[in-house]
Amino acid sequence: MPARRVWLHVALLVGTLLTTTVVGAGLDAAFRAGRPPSLEDQFNIYARLLSAPSVLLAGLPFSVTLLAILLAHEMGHYITCRRYGVDASLPYFIPAPTLIGTFGAFIRIKSQIYSRRQLFDIGVAGPIAGFIVLLPVLAAGIALSHVQPGIATQGEFVFGTPLLLRIAEVAAFPRVPGTDIALHPLARAAWFGLLATALNLLPIGQLDGGHILYSLFGDWHKALSRIFIAALVPIGLFYWWTWLVWAGVLFIFGMRHPIICDIAPVGRTRTRLAVVALLMFVLSFTLVPIRSGV
Repeated sequence: MPARRVWLHVALLVGTLLTTTVVGAGLDAAFRAGRPPSLEDQFNIYARLLSAPSVLLAGLPFSVTLLAILLAHEMGHYITCRRYGVDASLPYFIPAPTLIGTFGAFIRIKSQIYSRRQLFDIGVAGPIAGFIVLLPVLAAGIALSHVQPGIATQGEFVFGTPLLLRIAEVAAFPRVPGTDIALHPLARAAWFGLLATALNLLPIGQLDGGHILYSLFGDWHKALSRIFIAALVPIGLFYWWTWLVWAGVLFIFGMRHPIICDIAPVGRTRTRLAVVALLMFVLSFTLVPIRSGV
């Protein structure tokens, strides 16, 4: 790979490390002060960067953990591509001054995939790798969290609770409502990892879930993708309007899938892995990931 291309990947990774570390420092400051996170915390960190760069140190546990989850996901795809001789790029990270500090990461697959089994393996490897990394992070983050009445419903933003997060909360804090648990920044990193897992496993188009869908059902892929996009519309109307944006973007840009002229079934093992991927999606999905607070 040309050196300039490597430097682009490195530069994007460093930029994403900076933006996510700022988010992490803001989350840490709010957690220590016993208040919900806010955008003001992030603005304060940016304002202090030049005069007190050491303020970023508190944000490293969050940022390094989040990037490890995203990197595991993308390297799952990349390594599987290399295993099958499929030309793929190293991960591109996308820095952004958002609530998360990034728009995620992706790899570019540059050559044709000729086998449905290869497509399945490439598609499922990323979510499984990222999920494996986030599990111990979630456990550690919940262990470091504490009870604070009403904390989860306060502040500018209220975060939804994926099923896996709620299971972990109940295990660590029996009989304590989720609204009374102040999440440690590590738990927040796992939360964002769960959101990324759920979005990638949507069974639509060229998302990871769409690759799995195509591997299993072939010619039915486009029709099934349209059905799942249609299902996002009422969810967007009644729960979270951003699902309408996702539905529109996926319908316009994400429906086409490269044709694979292979009729061989994926086999029982991969079918079982598809069930595992579905379980991961159910555990990670939430109808309203983020909403405005009161």
